Amino acid sequence: MVKRAPFRIGQQTVAPGTRRTVDLPVSVMSDHTPVTMSTHVIHGRRDGPVVFVSAGVHGDEIIGVEIVRRLLRMPSLKSLRGTLVAVPIVNAFGFLSNSRYLPDRRDLNRCFPGTEGGSLASRLAHIFMDEIVARCDLGIDLHSAAVHRTNMPQIRISPNNRETFRLARVFGAPVILYSRLREGSLRAAAKESGVDVLLYEAGEALRFDEMAVRAGVSGILRVLRDRQMLPSKGISKPRRKSLVSISSRWLRAPQGGLLRSFKSEGDMVEAGETLAVVSDPFGEVEIPVDADRAGLIVGRTVFPSVNEGDALFHVAQVADTDDAEETLEFLSTQLEEDPLFDEDAII
Repeated sequence: MVKRAPFRIGQQTVAPGTRRTVDLPVSVMSDHTPVTMSTHVIHGRRDGPVVFVSAGVHGDEIIGVEIVRRLLRMPSLKSLRGTLVAVPIVNAFGFLSNSRYLPDRRDLNRCFPGTEGGSLASRLAHIFMDEIVARCDLGIDLHSAAVHRTNMPQIRISPNNRETFRLARVFGAPVILYSRLREGSLRAAAKESGVDVLLYEAGEALRFDEMAVRAGVSGILRVLRDRQMLPSKGISKPRRKSLVSISSRWLRAPQGGLLRSFKSEGDMVEAGETLAVVSDPFGEVEIPVDADRAGLIVGRTVFPSVNEGDALFHVAQVADTDDAEETLEFLSTQLEEDPLFDEDAII
């Protein structure tokens, strides 16, 4: 049997059958503190795909960091074939300041593929593309909603890509949402380089959500198993197929005021149903927020003070509306009962 070659990243090598954290230099802060993008590589003894899992592209989206932490503690990774490249915090600048952005106020996920001599965000994007994406066959990028919003667990994929749709089914999040590629995003830049990326969205910025974390860990393990990188033992298949949405839109505040919500993420709604009321502080004017379509609430604001035009409810049209509530219940119960998480308290 031919011995597998070491995995090279940055100025380091990782031998087959070992794992190692590699600090990729990014910048030096104004007080001379060095900033790195810490990457954990698990390089299996046997050949297989190279997959990256990234989180913290937006520094305030910390759910993905917890998903990566739990993933790296999974005992099944001792049997990994191929190579797993895990980057729990891509944007260390934003993570340290609890901010979505970098110090230059740029959104990193609008700066890919970046350039070596560009802005700070552009340089960080370039490093990620050059050191991570260029070495991988597939990526899974973990996100949460923006600050003061929350998302139910969902996989976002671009239209007309059968393979990412198949992998989204394998992942098993409650919802698969078709979402076009945005210019400057990691997903779009990776696609241009020939690497598909699954985008996982769940929970709220600066908050943990246990079910969102569990759905993320379970989904990643299923994808790794599908790629024959992990043995199937202990990795359950979804009990129901994910709900698929090809169309979604945000309902926005008709006026500024105080928001009283009657519906939450994961609720099915009917066209014309009142989801919330926006009132002025005196209680003299109240305007209902009615659904303009039937669908599933996949995201919403959690902040009660709103301005006119603020996004309130993200409603997705799903194909199987009659089975939607039962599907969500099955998948939620599976996450609660999954023995994979019996020892979360000590992991």
